[in-house]
Amino acid sequence: MSLFNNKYRIESTRLPFYDYSMPGYYFVTVCVQGGHYYFGQVENKKMKLSKLGRAVGKYWQEIPKHFPFVKLDEFMVMPNHIHGIIIIMKKTQHVET
Repeated sequence: MSLFNNKYRIESTRLPFYDYSMPGYYFVTVCVQGGHYYFGQVENKKMKLSKLGRAVGKYWQEIPKHFPFVKLDEFMVMPNHIHGIIIIMKKTQHVET
């Protein structure tokens, strides 16, 4: 890990030479800062979503409304992170991230 603004951070796993605006399937993980269980909890081996966890699912489903060149595949809300697959159907205008 390296320091950024005097805080440890995980290095990006992005390939520096790859154009992420290209069409393809992208596996996305978004983690909650501090690992807090904001999105719900697992009870009896099933995920029980909190209000915030339900909102995350709702907003995930709205992504194609804002980005018509995107389709969604599998998606899962976990207690402190989400996993999803985003399919970019055509090359997008390059935006710095």
